[in-house]
Amino acid sequence: MTTRLLTVTPLLSRIVTHLDLSTGKEMLLFVKSAAIGVARSLHIAMMAIPLAAVLGNDGVALTANAQTQEVSIKFNAKVGKLPFECGKSYVGLGKPATKVTFSDFRFYVSDVALIDSNGKTVPVTLTQDNKWQYQNVALLDFENKSGACANGTVEINNQVIGTVPKGNYQGLQFTLGVPFNLNHADAVTAPSPLNLTSLWWNWLSGYKFLRLDLASQNLGASAKDDQHSHHGQGFPIHLGSTGCQAAEGSQKPASCSNPNRVKLVFTKFDPTKNVVIADVAALVANTNLAANQPDSPPGCMSSPDDGDCAGIMANLGIPFANKPAAGQAFFRVESQSSRMR
Repeated sequence: MTTRLLTVTPLLSRIVTHLDLSTGKEMLLFVKSAAIGVARSLHIAMMAIPLAAVLGNDGVALTANAQTQEVSIKFNAKVGKLPFECGKSYVGLGKPATKVTFSDFRFYVSDVALIDSNGKTVPVTLTQDNKWQYQNVALLDFENKSGACANGTVEINNQVIGTVPKGNYQGLQFTLGVPFNLNHADAVTAPSPLNLTSLWWNWLSGYKFLRLDLASQNLGASAKDDQHSHHGQGFPIHLGSTGCQAAEGSQKPASCSNPNRVKLVFTKFDPTKNVVIADVAALVANTNLAANQPDSPPGCMSSPDDGDCAGIMANLGIPFANKPAAGQAFFRVESQSSRMR
């Protein structure tokens, strides 16, 4: 009996290998038939054994792979037409035109989806890599902890990766921000990439969806991490939810009057040919980066009564100070070839 089992094993291995090169239902039936044929020749009653028991996890994985395709959505950071670099000085930013140096640039995106040729939104199942992506949230990180970016991390990340059902896609949708159900956790115990305390305010306010720190000619080094410090310098831009009210007996809020998330939709986007540009110059185009509103935190901390946030929120496409949202200017789509110029 032992000799017969050893004889069967190579044959079944060849069948599984052959299936790995196929994707159709007919081939699955062929393998089942072949396996049963071998069993009959050895007088083994295999008719009641499911196909999955013969093929193991390989059969399940092959069926799933036949129905999905991998996707990589590229992002890039620019200052106008120039690439973003830590510690580099850029001239002519804001209003009036100001010379600035950046010391941080990171942001969270969530609910990433592609748009198919019929206009249907298809969610991207993010790869759970235990570093840059968790559930439906991904962190894009353009600082490298060099020079002025000492508050960041060495590694950078400029893509969102995952899978979608096989199909033809021509558009992209995502949200700038962390979903409410994940936003009000403890960064100390949260999984990566939600475990960065430099991107977290507190239980009540949650995460900084966008962190962009800079220093200008009149305002020195970037502010410290303390959200409520009025003594920091520089002009940090920290986007997050405000007006959050804690539920009774809990540190977590039941709601936030200013969620400050924004959904972006690009009807023309090919993941194999296009890249999403986050343009800092466009974000601060209408903001005075050389001054700070008196008696307010440095830069823009998303407070609805901080005039320094008005131009920034407008260019993010977020309602602010009782003004409705207009079209955003922060993100745009370019061809992947043009990002190298």
